[in-house]
Amino acid sequence: MILGIIITWQLHASVGITVVVERVTEPWEEPQRRQAPLISVIIPARNEQRNILRCLQALLDQSYPNYEIIVIDDHSTDATPQILAKLAAGHRLVQILHGNDLPPGWAGKPHALVQGAAAARGEWLCFLDADTFASPELLTSAYQAAINNAADMFSMRTAQELGSFWERTVLPLVFLGLAYGFPAERVNDPAKPDAIANGQFILIRRSAYDAVGGHAAVKDRIDEDRALAAVVKRAGFRLMVADGRTVASTRMYTSLPEMWEGWTKNIYLGLQDRLWLLLFGAFVGLVVSIALPVWLFGSLAWLISTGGQPATLVSLEALCLWGYLLIKRVQACREFGIAAQYAFAFPLGALVFTAMMGTSAFNVISGRGVSWKGRRYR
Repeated sequence: MILGIIITWQLHASVGITVVVERVTEPWEEPQRRQAPLISVIIPARNEQRNILRCLQALLDQSYPNYEIIVIDDHSTDATPQILAKLAAGHRLVQILHGNDLPPGWAGKPHALVQGAAAARGEWLCFLDADTFASPELLTSAYQAAINNAADMFSMRTAQELGSFWERTVLPLVFLGLAYGFPAERVNDPAKPDAIANGQFILIRRSAYDAVGGHAAVKDRIDEDRALAAVVKRAGFRLMVADGRTVASTRMYTSLPEMWEGWTKNIYLGLQDRLWLLLFGAFVGLVVSIALPVWLFGSLAWLISTGGQPATLVSLEALCLWGYLLIKRVQACREFGIAAQYAFAFPLGALVFTAMMGTSAFNVISGRGVSWKGRRYR
């Protein structure tokens, strides 16, 4: 039974990231300015001194002919305000807003985005995280993909820049789990209730955004991207997610503590209406990280110490399963652009991911709440 569950999960998780879904590519030709509606790019920035300059410099080099950039400095305590002021002084495309105090009942990011949307003039709104970096073709490519697919809200998976050991060990499993839990073909099907978006990049028609109440409709949600996608889809607007790895990349976290804080705030809150998926993910994580290694090394130790047909059969079964899983893990490593040897680190990554799921659930259920960028939410 466990063997069947593990194989099924691993197969679906590995395939989930490569499911047939629209790939956003560079356009054949650039739109003329008179044909291109204004796109307002809105970026929330709270203590983003590491990323904000690279993010904005990439946006200033867009091929799309008609756009504006609005950055909301959300009470940053690092060098973010100084970086923004210096950059905006030489670029009329960039408008800097200093965020208002956070009202009761609001999460920080929805509040920042609401302020940005209120200042935006565009027919389309593009919500972009400060740790996401655009190719010159990003806006043109995404806009044309949205128009070609009649999408009212268009989001994409960006390429993930995985620089450290812990990023390469843990984050592929996180994204494989999301792909398994929210298959793109179901999210893109108007007849299915499944809804998710990647807050690193969201492009939405202003008319659809206003019709559902914008981010004010999800004002208390830390997982505001998924919550907004659900509201938009329930309202009858067309939601679409796509593969945008050729036109944008993201560097989410650079260390295990950052990763721990970031994902423990999202995992439980984002899956509280899918507790089965949270429990299943925790179960699989424990099996992959603990049970399978114990099975493999235990069976080999049994074979070496006693021999015999039963020990041989158990060892062969364990070796066959591990060989199958290693192939799938190597394929996943290739998808994420990391070295194949990280396939052997998947059990460790699964253990850390399981610990993050458990910690996130405990923090919310116990009333301790979750912390993010100096703010605590309960």
